Amino acid sequence: MDVLLRLLALLALLLVGTGLRTSGVLTGPRTATLNAIAYYVALPALLFVATYDQAIGSIVSATLLAGVATVLVLTAGVASLTHRHLVSKERRSVAIVQSYHANLGYLGVPLIAATFDDSVTAIASVILGIGALIQVPLTVAILVVVNGTETSVRQQVRRLVSNPVLLALLAGMIVGTAGVPVHATAVAGLDVLAGFALPLAVLCVGASLEVDLPSLDLRTTGAVTVLKMACMPAIAWGVFTALGADGDTFTAAVVMLAMPTAVSTYVFSSELGGDAPFASVNVFATTVASVATLLVVIALLG
Repeated sequence: MDVLLRLLALLALLLVGTGLRTSGVLTGPRTATLNAIAYYVALPALLFVATYDQAIGSIVSATLLAGVATVLVLTAGVASLTHRHLVSKERRSVAIVQSYHANLGYLGVPLIAATFDDSVTAIASVILGIGALIQVPLTVAILVVVNGTETSVRQQVRRLVSNPVLLALLAGMIVGTAGVPVHATAVAGLDVLAGFALPLAVLCVGASLEVDLPSLDLRTTGAVTVLKMACMPAIAWGVFTALGADGDTFTAAVVMLAMPTAVSTYVFSSELGGDAPFASVNVFATTVASVATLLVVIALLG
């Protein structure tokens, strides 16, 4: 019941964010400010708090690395086969990318932190790091190859290595592995900031969601939603079962990989020749659908 209420609250906050954007309250600059607070302050604080007291060996494993990489590649392969019939390369590239590129940062880690214990949250934080190192290059490569566009490799690498969320994760793991003591006052302050990660992130996602009716393609959007919200968690369940993952790793991996399509896929699509309006519709559809599918996934996990 608690999980259901939490997910319904997230849906309400998503709709509030969308409503505030539509009504003109959350203008572009205001949404950018909230995004900056979430991205540069709240989310890094959450990741550091989740990992600063954990030795790297206790949360990073070969099973976790192999499992996440396998699920992402397998889902991308299934998506490529499913969407191969699409004539428009701009739409095909977006459909493939949005079938596997999960919202691990803005929704994944904050939701797990609010739902599960600290050990699961720490592993989820590592999955965010692994996912970013695989998802982003894979997404850029697919969009560039399918659409025949160009991008600066140096720019993409710079964007990745300067990611404040990844830097906070790295700092937390270094501190935890080295056993460096962190003052209780600092931890308490970071905890307060971390508490804003989920509501701020969900509000920002809601403010970014748009449905461009002329771009509505129910069949393809439905296929993307089924692949992302049902097929990918099922693949994750099978892969991590086959790998014999422990309970915390299994839970963190399945829930994280069951997250809806990341808003960043809309940004990548806009930059690299994809069908941006179609991408926006898919982000909206998978995010709304995630309220039901995540409830099922979490219930199955007990």
